[in-house]
Amino acid sequence: MNVLVTGSSRGLGKSIILEYAKNGYDIVINHNNSHEEALKLKDYVESTYKVRALVIRCDISKENEIDDMIEEIYKKFGHLDILVNNASIALDQDFELKTKKDFMKTLEINLVGTYLLSKKIGIKMLEAKKGNIINISSTNGIETTYPESIDYDASKAGIISLTHNFANYFAPYIRVNTICPGWINTDMNKNLDEDFINKETSKILLNRFAEPQEIANLAYFLGTDKASYINDSIIRIDGGIKR
Repeated sequence: MNVLVTGSSRGLGKSIILEYAKNGYDIVINHNNSHEEALKLKDYVESTYKVRALVIRCDISKENEIDDMIEEIYKKFGHLDILVNNASIALDQDFELKTKKDFMKTLEINLVGTYLLSKKIGIKMLEAKKGNIINISSTNGIETTYPESIDYDASKAGIISLTHNFANYFAPYIRVNTICPGWINTDMNKNLDEDFINKETSKILLNRFAEPQEIANLAYFLGTDKASYINDSIIRIDGGIKR
């Protein structure tokens, strides 16, 4: 069994890679700008868990690079069992200052990249009559809104729509589900203002941000046979929100 996790050299993607690797899956580590970190992760999982690991640099906003990555994966591994669409960016900016360029860049990576990967790999999975696609969206795609993140919010809402369409198109052979985390203790959030962190934490019933491992646990579960009847589902994992 093998799995591709996009944006997996660090943060949540790295935690998902480690969870699959420790359970014996061969892994594909994808990155765009973090080659050294990706190689360190490859060396670690190969030596610690005795699995095969492949590192591929790919900007998922570029279709030709996606095609090259898929070709390399299938050349080296022969097939792909699980795709985890994790790669994303957030270009938070004052609403009045946000440009079309910012908006389009966020959509190209977060939404269009997810679409292209899911379509191209999903078709190959469909030919094999088996596979599993797990998308990482956000509570921002459901109801949590921030004007300075309007492009991010739109991209994450779009992923939810993609999930429903792909689940229907690839049925009954491929399960497609989406995870919607709330706040996570990742590098992306480490520079948030302390007052803002305290304000957001006060809204969470568990009174803390999630650890990446807690999201990775769910991403791994959805990829296993234990989740064999979970399909076309949008799963919140946010610690509970005060009403």
